[in-house]
This record gives sequence, structure tokens and C-alpha cells, in this order.
Amino acid sequence: MMRFGGVVAVDNLTMAIPKGSVHGLIGPNGAGKTTVINLITGMFFPTEGTIHFAGKRTDGKQPHEIAALGISRTYQNVRLFSGMSALEQVMTGCYLNRDSSLFQSFLGMPIARANWRRVREKAMHLLERVSMADRADELAETLSYGEQRRIEIARALGSDPQLLLLDEPAAGMNQSEAREIGKLVHELCDAGLTVLMVEHNMSMVTEFCQSCTVINFGRLLITGDAATCLADPEVQAAYFGRKKHA
Repeated sequence: MMRFGGVVAVDNLTMAIPKGSVHGLIGPNGAGKTTVINLITGMFFPTEGTIHFAGKRTDGKQPHEIAALGISRTYQNVRLFSGMSALEQVMTGCYLNRDSSLFQSFLGMPIARANWRRVREKAMHLLERVSMADRADELAETLSYGEQRRIEIARALGSDPQLLLLDEPAAGMNQSEAREIGKLVHELCDAGLTVLMVEHNMSMVTEFCQSCTVINFGRLLITGDAATCLADPEVQAAYFGRKKHA
């Protein structure tokens, strides 16, 4: 449960994310989806209840501690650093488990230089993974919106997560661009990653999510495969504004 003053943003929600799958978290605007992601990543501490990942309890831990356990995320709005190339953006996500200290880096010691080369090589590999290696040296802000999304996903992969949380990765994209992002997410899942995806693009959800959780006003409506969830009368009423039949 998550309360903000008198407002209950997440209410007695139980959700399990199947390992090695793309799991959708859907619901109307204001349903509490981003709040759930913020709880999982330690941006918020739950008012009540617990969160577990890979057999470890994570509620109450700081974001960097949760990241070290193997959870990474992207944001609803693209958050890239100004004045940095695509390669440099991704490199920032690869320093969670660095081999050298900041002091060694400041002095330019051999171990720090070797670490920089390793991180750069890893970042280039991640850019290749998201089909952006040919744009490595370009400033991120000059890239298209869809390309910036790919850069953000590559940066999130820099910490070698087991669970990747995507907050509306296809927001602002046309259907073709959204499908390309969906294919990328599916490829990451095939490579062993578990993905929790918040998304309003229902075509993308039905095509790429093996299972879904639907919430409204922070409460669970239904969980199951995407087609079953979207056909549920309560989901139709809450998400699409259709009246339930008596």
C-alpha cells in the first residue's frame, strides 16, 4: 500500500512478475502504474506491505541498493543528459560495478584507464544491441525521439539487470515505431531478461506481453494473459469507459 496524505495510490496490490517474461502493467491514467514502479525501485517506501525480488526483501532499500540487486528502469519521459553523446549516455549506466574508485579515476591511474576502456567497450556492445551503434558519437539530444528511447534502454541495461522496468516505452511513437520497440523488448526477454512494461499501446501489449496485471485506483482488477485481461468487463469499464452489462 502507498498513501500520499489521504490519497491511496496503491491499495492492497499483489503482483508477481513471471521470470523470463514480458509482463504488462496496464490501467487508465492515474491508476497508480508509475507509483508501482517507483515502489519497486526504491523511489518510494511502501506505507504498508512488502516487496520481494529474487528471494530478497527490497522495500526500505535505497535506489542504488536495489539497482545493485539487479533491477533497472526507464522513465515515462526520456531522461538523458544534455551535451553527452549516445555512447557517453550509455557509459553512465555501466559504472554501477566499476573496478576503480573515483580517486583513482581523478588521478588517471592505470586501473581507472583500463576500467574506462572496459566500460566504453560494454557501452558500444549495448548500442549494437539496440541497433544504435552507428549513432554512438552523436549528441543524444539531436537524435529522434524513438532513437532516444533506445539509448535510454541501452543505458538501463548497463547495470546488467535481471529485471527491467519500462515506463511507457512507446509513448509518443507511431504504431510502426512502437512495434520496433516491442520487438526489441521481446528480443531482450528471449536473451533471459525479465521485463515489466507499463504501456497504453494496447496493440503492443497484446503482441509482446505474455501476461498482464490490470489496476485501477491502485487496486488489482485482474491478472492473466493480455487477451483475457482486455476482454474482462471490469477492464472494459475502467480502461475504455464501456459500461458493464448487468
